Formats: sequence, structure tokens, C-alpha cells
Amino acid sequence: MSLTQRVGAILRQRCPRCREGRIYRGSILRGWLAMYERCAICNLKFEREQGYFLGAMYLSYGLSIPPVILLVLAMWLVAGWRYEAALLGGFIAYLPFVPFVTRLARVAWIHIDQAVDPE
Repeated sequence: MSLTQRVGAILRQRCPRCREGRIYRGSILRGWLAMYERCAICNLKFEREQGYFLGAMYLSYGLSIPPVILLVLAMWLVAGWRYEAALLGGFIAYLPFVPFVTRLARVAWIHIDQAVDPE
């Protein structure tokens, strides 16, 4: 699978094996982390074991650092806020994006795991 196909499947939140089956049951507004247990198309189990998504938590943290830093720098250097206020403002401004990044990190983690250790 090419990198563009893999990235496309991650962004569309599709199964890493068949790239067709949906990983999440519905939209982010209906069920933030409501995942299917298995792919409806190829029967791949999405959560292999308890604690499986611990790696996704680290991935989510890594994905969150650059935008928060950019928000803080924009508020501090461009808008002229005090550093402490810019730091707090950056974190608060980023909060609405946390559910999206969390879902994206879980999907990316499933794809990474399948690429490294396919079932």
C-alpha cells in the first residue's frame, strides 16, 4: 500500500487491511470514541488487547504539540499577549480539536500496528 493510500485511509477512518470498513460507528458528535470491535468487511479486530491504545495516546500528544505551540506563539508574539495569558489561551483555543485528534491518533495507531505486525 502506498503512503498516499495509507494517509487517505487514515483520514477517512477506514480499516488498515481492506481500506473499506469503517472504524467508528458514527460521527464524532454521536459517539466520540464509539468504535466497531471488528471490520465489517475483512473482520480485522481493531483493539487487539486491553491497553492497546496507549500508543495512540502518545501519538495524540505528539500531534497536539505543534498546533498548541503555534497558537501560543501567535497569541504571544503577534497579538502581544503576556506569555502566561498566551499559554493559557493557546491551550483553551486547542481544546475543541482534542476529540478529532484523539480519533485520528487511534486510527493512525491501528494503521501503524498493522504495518508493523499484521495479523
